[in-house]
Amino acid sequence: MAKPDQLPLYELTRGGIVESIHYGSIAVSDSQGQLVAWYGNPNTVTFLRSSAKPFQALPFVEAHGPEEYDLSPADIAVICASHSGTNAHVEQIIALQNKTGIKEGELCCGVHPASDDDTAFEMRKLNIPLTPNRHNCSGKHTGMLAFSRLQNWPRTDYVDLKHPVQQKILSTFSEMTGVQVEQIVVGIDGCSAPNFAIPLVNTALAYARLCDPQGFPESRVAACRTITDAMTQNAFMVGGPNRFDTQLMDVASGRIISKAGAEGYQAMGIMPGSLGPDSPALGVAIKVSDGDLGDRARHAIALEVLVQLNALSASEQKELERFGPTRILKNFRDLEIGIGKPVFNLKFLQSS
Repeated sequence: MAKPDQLPLYELTRGGIVESIHYGSIAVSDSQGQLVAWYGNPNTVTFLRSSAKPFQALPFVEAHGPEEYDLSPADIAVICASHSGTNAHVEQIIALQNKTGIKEGELCCGVHPASDDDTAFEMRKLNIPLTPNRHNCSGKHTGMLAFSRLQNWPRTDYVDLKHPVQQKILSTFSEMTGVQVEQIVVGIDGCSAPNFAIPLVNTALAYARLCDPQGFPESRVAACRTITDAMTQNAFMVGGPNRFDTQLMDVASGRIISKAGAEGYQAMGIMPGSLGPDSPALGVAIKVSDGDLGDRARHAIALEVLVQLNALSASEQKELERFGPTRILKNFRDLEIGIGKPVFNLKFLQSS
């Protein structure tokens, strides 16, 4: 059962009645830490999971790793990715490893089937073995290892929280989110690397700062811009075929960055000026309380947030309509059997 401060976000109907409801919370912040809009409890503390990846890449980029290893924007994008394991993604990972001197066998992420169904089917048909480079986090792990190599740190225990690379990531994450290190809850992600739980509003702040890093040292400003440019210009590397993050960033043409996390987490950043002249950068953090297995709610909720923020044009909404906000539900015979739709209205600061 949802906590009292987690409110209905998305409902599914069948036969004219509500059959299922997804609960959760949303926070929208500007880069100064002002809560701009919210729904439910914006202070919900929960793990970012893969939505943390741009910030896990940030200290490596800030330390001039891309310049040292002559990395391309696509290389940087795949470091920030939860990629689909297609051959194109694996080729990019191999190119990244060749440039940085990292071997696939060093990766501690484990293995899982390719997220892309067509790739997974083809691999089974051809008996192609699963290896760490197919893992959706292989770019992140290669980046962590490359950072360790850049700094002459040991590489065998790079996922240990006490390792210098993880300590640097943790301190950088603290600076971007405004949460003191000792207040960040640390857990172990599915890929064995440390992951972080903080209030939603602080994730929203971090994404707003990623899009508008004013006030940080020039090295941080440049690194943030390198990451947002890489992600928006190489959106396929961040996700893959038919993935929400990829299609949203492609459609928004550089105005929005998007990064999903497991268990119903979604984070987005809206670049300055995207909502009109002189509009501030905004960050968005969404948590669907039940984990949203199958992703039937999260993408529609994210689109509805963008619609309520006036961040997407009508034509852009049309291009993304396969994800929502409202979706006709069909059965295996393609018969319409219900509707899935968001059921929230953001509360805005000026109207509270």
